Amino acid sequence: MSSTSVRVALGDRGYDILIGPGLVADAGRHVAERLPGRPLVVLTDSTVAGLHLDPLMASLRASGAKVLDPIIVPSGEASKDMGTLAGVLDDLLSRGIERKTVLVALGGGVVGDLGGFAAAVALRGLDFVQVPTTLLAQVDSSVGGKTGVNSRHGKNLIGAFHQPRLVLADTGVLDTLPRRELLAGYAEVVKYGLIDRPDFFTWLEANGEKLLAGDPGLRAEAIRVSCEAKAAVVAADEKESGLRELLNLGHTFGHALEAEAGYGTALLHGEAVSIGMVMAFDLSVKLGLCPAGDAARLRAHLSSVGLPVTAAHLPALVPGGDWSPGNLMAHMGKDKKVKDGTITFILARGIGQSFRQAGVGMDGVGEVLRGSLGT
Repeated sequence: MSSTSVRVALGDRGYDILIGPGLVADAGRHVAERLPGRPLVVLTDSTVAGLHLDPLMASLRASGAKVLDPIIVPSGEASKDMGTLAGVLDDLLSRGIERKTVLVALGGGVVGDLGGFAAAVALRGLDFVQVPTTLLAQVDSSVGGKTGVNSRHGKNLIGAFHQPRLVLADTGVLDTLPRRELLAGYAEVVKYGLIDRPDFFTWLEANGEKLLAGDPGLRAEAIRVSCEAKAAVVAADEKESGLRELLNLGHTFGHALEAEAGYGTALLHGEAVSIGMVMAFDLSVKLGLCPAGDAARLRAHLSSVGLPVTAAHLPALVPGGDWSPGNLMAHMGKDKKVKDGTITFILARGIGQSFRQAGVGMDGVGEVLRGSLGT
């Protein structure tokens, strides 16, 4: 199966997303074609290093490029913080990087976001290449130039917009992922159907389980459509001044759940988004904006593949937290989309009909949270 290409149209800062098998082993050729004669340094995490670092390094070296020693951080969301960023920057500088050095981020969303931010600030800006190794990173975090780290005040509150020069989405590496990680990425795939592609959501209802089970053609198609959807939004609204906020469907609720869960493995980002999308549709129904049948259809599809659709299990899964609606709404108040003290929610008039809405009554939000938590 050959690779396909999706273009992110940002003028002279535009770049290609290549999608297909074998791209890690062929990375050197693709990087050399676009960034010839440039020194390279790979950033990855301890888990991904054991799976994919050697073939990537071999490919980069075979291209004739000067390849510096790789930087390896601990795996997990805990590495997406200022302390790890400082360590990565120190490691980069200790390797004698120059302005023409290219950082290659090999890993999931944590490595991509961390590496992109490091590239944005090291020597006031390095070029970087994304080599995403999870479904979530391939369809979401590796595309669009959002980089950053978490803070104790919330998720992704420290960062920069810094576009990659190339994205290599190797569909073959997805075979190494546990199903739970695949499902976390699949939630973001579903999101694109809910925003403005109802036919894609219908396609997922018919094909989702098969692509999760490993069908390579269906996986590649889902990634292609997702990347095309995100690329179109990014090209129209790179810095998230309006339209791009639609990509946060489910995230205002989801980020609040993640914050209370502590950004650990108890609740993965995609799992939080799954619950959050259901809550966004439930809120839309409560406000009389969306047919109840569409919310039920979403819930049924997510449940059918094994994604969580309520937050009822979280207090037992992460004991000791404050899972009250009031506390979760306080987390929402620290969201990046808050403007003049008002939270902007992404709501829906139906599947494929999402829109931005400010000034939503928080009483209704609290009711939805209580319903999801079963309290």
